[in-house]
Amino acid sequence: MAGKSVVETIIDLENIQEIEEKSIKVKGRNLLNLLYNWLEEIVTITITDGFAIKKFSVNIKKNTEYEIVSKVSGEKLDLKKHNFKIEIKSPTFHLMEIKENDEVTMQYLLDL
Repeated sequence: MAGKSVVETIIDLENIQEIEEKSIKVKGRNLLNLLYNWLEEIVTITITDGFAIKKFSVNIKKNTEYEIVSKVSGEKLDLKKHNFKIEIKSPTFHLMEIKENDEVTMQYLLDL
């Protein structure tokens, strides 16, 4: 859901078609670092690479480091079609937290 919320901040998801699939791998030394790296990668894929993500499949692994292995689907970013809203510079560690109870909740801020 964190990746999806980043994309929804930048563009509207409703007009994105699932035309192309990409694989993403992100690592982090702990869960907060992993979350930061994941959010940063989604911003890069959307803004820099120009790929509008519609669907996420995410698997988190832990070996010596934490790792997200993900498949995403979407299409080439079209600023008009996808209703570009705002550019995100990067995520930030400020006030970032992950709580694990019956469900996992994440809080993070994005630098606009």
